[in-house]
Amino acid sequence: MLSVFDIFKIGIGPSSSHTVGPMRIGIRFLNEAADAGVIDKAVRVKVDLHGSLALTGIGHGTDKAVMLGLLGFEPDRMDPDEGEAAIAAVRENKRLKLHRGHDISFDPARDIDLRGDIIPEIHPNEMRLTLVDEKEAKFFEQTYYSVGGGFIASEKQLKPPPKDDMIALPQRGVFPFASTDELIALCKTNNLQIHELILMNEDEIRPRAETEQKLDQIWGAMRDCIDRGLNTEGILPGGLDVKRRAPQLYAKLQETPLANEREQLFDWLNVYAMAVNEENAAGGRVVTAPTNGAAGIIPAVLKHYCAGDDVNISHIRIFLLTAAGIGMLYKQRASISGAEMGCQGEVGVACSMAAGGLAAVWGATPDQVEHAAEIGMEHNLGLTCDPVGGLVQIPCIERNAIGAVKAVNAARLAIRASDDPKVSLDQVIETMRQTGLDMSRKYKETSEGGLAVNVVEC
Repeated sequence: MLSVFDIFKIGIGPSSSHTVGPMRIGIRFLNEAADAGVIDKAVRVKVDLHGSLALTGIGHGTDKAVMLGLLGFEPDRMDPDEGEAAIAAVRENKRLKLHRGHDISFDPARDIDLRGDIIPEIHPNEMRLTLVDEKEAKFFEQTYYSVGGGFIASEKQLKPPPKDDMIALPQRGVFPFASTDELIALCKTNNLQIHELILMNEDEIRPRAETEQKLDQIWGAMRDCIDRGLNTEGILPGGLDVKRRAPQLYAKLQETPLANEREQLFDWLNVYAMAVNEENAAGGRVVTAPTNGAAGIIPAVLKHYCAGDDVNISHIRIFLLTAAGIGMLYKQRASISGAEMGCQGEVGVACSMAAGGLAAVWGATPDQVEHAAEIGMEHNLGLTCDPVGGLVQIPCIERNAIGAVKAVNAARLAIRASDDPKVSLDQVIETMRQTGLDMSRKYKETSEGGLAVNVVEC
């Protein structure tokens, strides 16, 4: 059973799968080399990026993430400015101090190879790392995958075992569930709301006070990201010359009272979501919710409905626990990787999670929460991932704003519904999975189709 804090992780932009994942892979690789007692023989580290990690790697900052991971920077603890300084030093000096190791020669142009021509079989985000000795002989090599939302796995972990070796793994938690049907049934049998059930499962992992503290820390990181985005002006990095719009929109909203314009509801959701994703695009600190590319949707809805003039920490916790429970279902039954599912697996999942979380705050029953989450995804099915220039900017920033508005509408529709829904959340998750498998790889975080090829970079 996944934890809430597997779904919500603090990291840095612009991508959970292309930045946070490769950072964690670099650390894991060197830890394994050190534990095997071979790291001292290394005079070089060779990194091969395959599939989506290569095709959008530069725009997504994967080359930087690789270096940060090899240096030992952890995505949830590092200061982005300190990381940028460390990368600049590596590029200038052509030297890198290995995590748990020693100084080696390292030239990014030589030692990081982006092989977009290699199409991985197991997962589109494949990363191979190799240690090389003084005789240029390879002596330690591992292949890993960044599978979305900052999750990583080795080749052995992802490769399905032979049928004879397959065993049923026990599920963890007081109330283990592997489907929405099971989750809702457990809620009804035990007279629990979804957030209560998820919290009781977390109690098996750590003391409740610690869980609540971590939930508050997640919200604090989201809130701080919104604040930075609302107050930081300038041009986003990467070459598209995209101007940050959140500060200007925020200033206009402060000048005009909400009562003067009904549509300002959309404006507030827009500005909060865009503030987060502009920070993400700039490589700032964000919370994967459940990914970086979709990091603005949940904070925007949370901020507007639970942390306006009066912060309701109880509602914030209910929202995050419920949303995380929905996110677990997508992670277990499909994928939250844009390279695997397209943007339906990122913005679509975040919209579904936010819809369910908001419905729970509004007092929805478990059935209504499920309905809200289902609506949130149903109208994102088939959404492609085609970032212009390989950057998490166009259409990603605006797409989060639209996703936040959709999430609120999905929650309203579910609560106001008078009839039982015709489509279940399990059905829509399976539909998303099948759609992702059928979708052309051009539209799955490769920048080989869609807007990425029809919009002239300038």
